[in-house]
Amino acid sequence: MKKSKKKSSQHRNPFDEFKKWFAVAQTSTIQLPNAMTLATATKAGKPSARIVFLKEYNRDGFIFYTNYESRKGRELAENPHAALLFYWPGLERQIRITGVVRKVPRKMSAEYFWSRSRESQLGAWASEQSSVLASREVIDERVEELRKRYQGKKIPLPPYWGGYVLKPQTFEFWQGGKHRLHDRLCFVFKKGRWAAVRLSP
Repeated sequence: MKKSKKKSSQHRNPFDEFKKWFAVAQTSTIQLPNAMTLATATKAGKPSARIVFLKEYNRDGFIFYTNYESRKGRELAENPHAALLFYWPGLERQIRITGVVRKVPRKMSAEYFWSRSRESQLGAWASEQSSVLASREVIDERVEELRKRYQGKKIPLPPYWGGYVLKPQTFEFWQGGKHRLHDRLCFVFKKGRWAAVRLSP
């Protein structure tokens, strides 16, 4: 009987690789395995980065939610190119993803918004994310005012809040190795398919 040949890295799909790695992270002792660094930049190329949470992923991309008027929202409006980074030190693994970001359909944002806790919904209305706040008391008062306004009512989706999906153009899977001889597998989407190459440590 002939042995089955090992699938070539040139024909592997990065979404399948991500699914395997993410499943391992989720079943490990790592806290918040869905935490990822989101790097954005202005039209002029001035960068900024912060941690956001991956809420869903599929072959269309990686989805997260935020305030559209926040710094990241403003930067994505003028420059949709962004990068994601998952880092799981306990596994000595990281995944880097770059691509183009767009907003998800409004219906999708609403469904996720209403799945959140009521306090989180109030917080989305109360916070003018990334704007200067005179004091902590100001936002606490806003939350109380909103709590009274929507008591016994369904809290609507704020017009400035919703989801984004990053459609990948590149993936890099990094596995730590002895003596810093790490294993790096990079996927690039070109001519309608994914091509894989190994990179030097």
